[in-house]
Amino acid sequence: MQSARHMCSVTDTPNKMQDGSQCRICCDRVQADINLLTRQLAAAFIRPSPVNNMTNNTEESEIIYYDEETSDSDHHMLHDYILPVLYSVTCVTGLVGNLLIIIIYAFYEKMRTLTDTFMVNLAMADIFFLCTLPFLAYQVAQGWIFGEVMCKITRVVYRINLYCSMLLLTCITFDRFISITQAKKFNMYHSKKHSLGKLVCMIVWLVSLLLAVPQFKYSVTSNENCFEVYDPPHLEVMVNSFQITVGVFLPLAAMIFCYTFIIKKLIFASNYQKHKSIKIIFMVVMAFIATQLPYNIGILCHVVYKTFDKTFMLITEAIAYMHACLNPILYFFVGVKFRKNFWKILEDLRLAKPNMELSDNLKTTDRESKSISVYNNTEAISMNQL
Repeated sequence: MQSARHMCSVTDTPNKMQDGSQCRICCDRVQADINLLTRQLAAAFIRPSPVNNMTNNTEESEIIYYDEETSDSDHHMLHDYILPVLYSVTCVTGLVGNLLIIIIYAFYEKMRTLTDTFMVNLAMADIFFLCTLPFLAYQVAQGWIFGEVMCKITRVVYRINLYCSMLLLTCITFDRFISITQAKKFNMYHSKKHSLGKLVCMIVWLVSLLLAVPQFKYSVTSNENCFEVYDPPHLEVMVNSFQITVGVFLPLAAMIFCYTFIIKKLIFASNYQKHKSIKIIFMVVMAFIATQLPYNIGILCHVVYKTFDKTFMLITEAIAYMHACLNPILYFFVGVKFRKNFWKILEDLRLAKPNMELSDNLKTTDRESKSISVYNNTEAISMNQL
């Protein structure tokens, strides 16, 4: 470093200093060299935001994009192969699983409970979102070529799916909360299940649509990218903070609150039923936290601190999209009833023979479910229907 030869030795005594200002000059030069080195290192890792390439009527973005220390081949592998394949698998698996849910409820279970109504609407929301995944997969690999209208639609559909899924999961949680902790009121609560279920689902869809309106208004395309640009810029912080708080954090807090009381109540259930119920509860809560929370926290940090780690956001975004295909697995594939109905579908299509062992397991599960009372022996409620 050029200023090194001007540095003052820390062992110099005041007697050796010709002038008090000489040391200050040396320190100033050292500090200037440190600042220069810092700027050079930062320039090696900072990339300008693509929003800066917008037309002149859009303000210059203050967002700083940080690239991780990954090679070009790693980015090429992630963009061109890993994410498109992951999106494709999520799309196919999710469509098959959620269509099975709708078929089972339409022809086999007949939507007997409020939870059934919520689950069908949850499957519909996931199907709508999964239909947009092929467009998002192509964008990751090749860029956005589908126009601004389709850009708005895909971003709106994801937000609707996110908020609708969260609110419906909260409704399912509250339904389980009432059935287990307030069993005396459960019969009266479920006597109006059909009208109540339709009303709640209509409100959930309406609220989700209203929360997603900003994505339709502010989504734009530029340089083969589909993203959001807010004018004035501070509006982005207000909108995203409100959306994530109302659509994610508040429902999550409600779920944790309800499941805490559910677990306390189930502590006194029989061993088999207790462990199975708690297992399903933790699978539901942890699956949402693992898939949705990292991505939404990344969005919040992006809009508040104006920093953006592209690789982190791409990976967490893909994980968040996987939530649409995990719901059928979490709520149905772990239950005997879903496997029974799935096997019935295969039997009706003449693709499988009757499975007597599965039928016996279902009868055993039903008997164990009916033998449990969690509230003064007045009502027997099982979490196995999930």
